[in-house]
Amino acid sequence: MQRSRSAGGALGSGVLTGISTAAVSGSAAILGVLLSRKFGHGVHTDGFFAAYGVYLAVVLVAGALRVVVLPRFVVARADGRLGHEVGAWTVGLAMPLGCAIAVAVAWPHGIASALTPSAEARGQAAELLPWVVPAAAAQVYAGLVASALAAHDDYSSAAFGFATGAVCGVLLTVALVGHGVIAFGWGLALNGGLALAIPLVPLLRRRSIAAPDTRPWSRLLELGEGIALPIALQGLYVVAYRFASGLGTGRATTFSYAYLIAAFLVAVTATSIALVSTVPLAREGASPERVARHVVAIAWLSLVPVAAAAGIFTLAGEPLVRNVLGASYGGGTGAELGRLVGYLAPWMVASVVVSVAYPIVFVRGRARWLPALAAGVLAVQVLIEWGARSAFGLGGVAGGMALTTAAVVVVLLAALGALRRTTAGVVVAAVVCGILAAAAFGLPRLVIGPVAAAGVGIVLYGAALGAWRPAGLRDAWAYLRTLQ
Repeated sequence: MQRSRSAGGALGSGVLTGISTAAVSGSAAILGVLLSRKFGHGVHTDGFFAAYGVYLAVVLVAGALRVVVLPRFVVARADGRLGHEVGAWTVGLAMPLGCAIAVAVAWPHGIASALTPSAEARGQAAELLPWVVPAAAAQVYAGLVASALAAHDDYSSAAFGFATGAVCGVLLTVALVGHGVIAFGWGLALNGGLALAIPLVPLLRRRSIAAPDTRPWSRLLELGEGIALPIALQGLYVVAYRFASGLGTGRATTFSYAYLIAAFLVAVTATSIALVSTVPLAREGASPERVARHVVAIAWLSLVPVAAAAGIFTLAGEPLVRNVLGASYGGGTGAELGRLVGYLAPWMVASVVVSVAYPIVFVRGRARWLPALAAGVLAVQVLIEWGARSAFGLGGVAGGMALTTAAVVVVLLAALGALRRTTAGVVVAAVVCGILAAAAFGLPRLVIGPVAAAGVGIVLYGAALGAWRPAGLRDAWAYLRTLQ
């Protein structure tokens, strides 16, 4: 009976978290559409995405933080010292986040000049940074509070806070968008404030925040290991954005929308499956053979829809984004955005593997070498993007991200002792899905228009997979069932 109640509780918590995540993702999509339809495609949007890249980089800390602190909070609650542990993390985070806010408020033009070469876009970014950086810091603390409540088996308060913040942030932005791009900064600030304040109330009622009983600065070392690589991977986009900005006004915005589409596809496939499946892997062991099977199986299940989406955007990207984002994305701009999603397909393959393999590194224990890897990745990214942009333009910028992320894949899999087995399986999955998608979408395009070809292509793609049922895909489904 106890097991049944626990399962039901886990299911209910999963549903609440899923609804909250859907609200957050939906609000981001609405803001993207509003930005495009209101401000088109130019210096305003370039400036917004320059500042938004910084926001995303800081918000990544919130996601990584929850992975790092939740096990510690569970143990601390059992030992009767949860409040002290939460207090230690609260104080430990105050210095780096406080410094980031101070720099963003006192020196926004200096930061903006490093993000974009355009003077007009630089002004827009500088106006946004004093709002978006504090908003991101609030999201980091909201993640900390959510983890503390999870130690109490309370998921509803944080889910309600994140969802309410996302919805209210959109409503405020819509109401004040007439004031300019700055309205998006105000909306993000309200979002972060509510996401933190709402779950903080029940945590204070539980008296689960107290003065630290150990040195809080030691927590930053552990957090640094957990967030270094996710921050660096987001930094790849910031570097790529900077190089895309040098190709002309509006080109960085086009690249940013393509990146957001590609990142969304990775998040709803590999990231979501990995979150569910990592816990059973941790319980049963992470031998190199098991790691290889785990990563390859999730790669198959993720790349099937990713390949289909890439085919749709490559063929029908122009009419699709024009109808969603507005007339400024018609013609060549919309077609280029659709092609960029296709060019980002190799990056999506590499990102799928990183999303699955990275948590397993922590299943094995702490990884003190991750900060060094993160620093090396960013340094290499600058060199790769410099050469790739010169040779291939925006397509080269997308390819540069893929090369750097693939290098991260090699290091992670080598550290897990599963490089050869996993690489072979992922390559087979990528080739099979890629060839099927190319044939299913490309052949109809030879005789009919792009939108019709995309519709026919998705039917042919699904029918081919159903009829063939590749061995790797069958094995992936069988493996996933063993985790239930």
